[in-house]
Amino acid sequence: MSRHLSYRNRSFFVLMAVEICMPYRGMAAETTVPVTAPQISAAPQPLKTEEWIRVPSTERPPIQNYPHAGVVGQPRRVVASQNHAPQGRQGPWGAFSYGNGEAAGFGPVGRYGVAPWAEDWSFLRDKSRRDDPFDPLKFIALNDAGTIWLSFSGETRLRNWYEEAPFLGKKGNSNSGRFGVRNLYGADLHLGEHVRLFGQLINADAGGWKGFGYNTTYRKRLDLQQAFIEFKGKLAGAQTGFMFGRQQFLDAPSYVLYNRETPNVPLSWNGGRIYAIWPNIRVDAFDFVQTKTDATLMFHDTEDYGTRLYGGDITALVPQFSIGGETVHSFLDIFYYGYRYGGSLSVVPLASGAMKGTSSRGNVGFRWYGTAASFEYSFGGLYQDGTFQKSGSERKFSVQAYSVNTIVGYRHTPSPLHPFIGVQADLYSGGANGTDGPVRTYMAPFNPQTNYLDTTTYIQPSNLVSLSPVLSITPWKGFASIQFKVPFMWRENADGAIWNSSGPYTFSKTYHGGYIGVVPQASLKLQLNRHLTWQIYGARFMASNGLHAAGGKSGSYAQSNVIFRF
Repeated sequence: MSRHLSYRNRSFFVLMAVEICMPYRGMAAETTVPVTAPQISAAPQPLKTEEWIRVPSTERPPIQNYPHAGVVGQPRRVVASQNHAPQGRQGPWGAFSYGNGEAAGFGPVGRYGVAPWAEDWSFLRDKSRRDDPFDPLKFIALNDAGTIWLSFSGETRLRNWYEEAPFLGKKGNSNSGRFGVRNLYGADLHLGEHVRLFGQLINADAGGWKGFGYNTTYRKRLDLQQAFIEFKGKLAGAQTGFMFGRQQFLDAPSYVLYNRETPNVPLSWNGGRIYAIWPNIRVDAFDFVQTKTDATLMFHDTEDYGTRLYGGDITALVPQFSIGGETVHSFLDIFYYGYRYGGSLSVVPLASGAMKGTSSRGNVGFRWYGTAASFEYSFGGLYQDGTFQKSGSERKFSVQAYSVNTIVGYRHTPSPLHPFIGVQADLYSGGANGTDGPVRTYMAPFNPQTNYLDTTTYIQPSNLVSLSPVLSITPWKGFASIQFKVPFMWRENADGAIWNSSGPYTFSKTYHGGYIGVVPQASLKLQLNRHLTWQIYGARFMASNGLHAAGGKSGSYAQSNVIFRF
């Protein structure tokens, strides 16, 4: 372990934030009784909800206290009344207070959110509603009326993982055991109804035996992870806000881009974002540059102007329809994301080596997802175009790539085990190695959700076809979740490279054939109490005969995470 670990972990945060958060009003429906559709209103009346599915209990399942990304296949279903105070922390988002909250554009939110600033703690203005030892830190009134208030948040994560043959034996050290720890602590200052300031500090370290790959996303001296100001209010009937500064951005399908989960330092962006949420439709526009991390000096993170993310999103509630006598409740996302990036994922593989350069890609796509009484589904498609420019040259190549992402499954909600049985299919276009014609390999440079495809991260969503059964159950009254997946993987283009999260693989011999291998994997999540989570992942990468012949290796992978948050 690094000699700096002890003093980094003593770091305390000094941050402030200001928010205008609409105070949440009481819920009007019981779990199984339909009432009127969601409304967003400034009038002092209860926020009404429509409970369109039935769940076994009116209590929020503990396993959904901190939901993972993914609009389909959550461990347990929740209804709208369980997403708002006192059981949940989603805001007054109309129809978008749905499932894990992703539909609203601020990432997953249960009792806690991936982005802590997305949590609504205003209900604790009433001290009689406090029922947790940390509640006094979640709402600290700074004036008599309680309209100026401060909320603290925190997370400490301990992660260790074992790898028999990291990255198919082509990177790192065999039989390695790595360890990482990170601290994320923040403060959210609300200055009345229309202004908020949020800040978050981070420090992190890594060690273990036969460790490798410890760059600035693993070892991090104390620095500013997020710091932004938000102006918020009601405009043209919509809950509208403008956020400016350093911030998390999670308004995208998590298989496209997400939060950089495996390393200690999550992704953060610098720039502006504007959003508007009506009862049944919302819009979002943004323009960011990525944060450039510095491992050696405190408070020295800067902006990486060579890495950009910009675009917009529209999400709408689709009119209900029926299939097989079951009513389907669904949403449609239409989005455009622009990327500019360099590095190891912006190369063109050649017969020997790779051509380095800078990629500029536009991503136009959609996602349609929904739920009925006994099934859930998500269908998405994306087309990439743009250019690749060779380093040190004016030479450019066009980009023409695409992806298709689907998951559909059966859900038996009344069962005590709440099983989900489904199939996930993903296709990411690939191009032949070399410089003849356009670049046809799909790229996802901004850290899609780790466990969407492959827990090991040995395979990047590029030049890939993946097909997997999915099975999950939630035993022990919703305190645990168990999931099994078995993705079978092929190259989409048998003349193109196999990619990992750091770039294209290079094998000692030529790899022939399309089949890559199969990765049986399982996960167990235990919600020990409101604040303590234990997650365990295990996988076995079983490489194909052709991949073995080319120099790739099979190997086992295991990971454990203990997470404290408040």
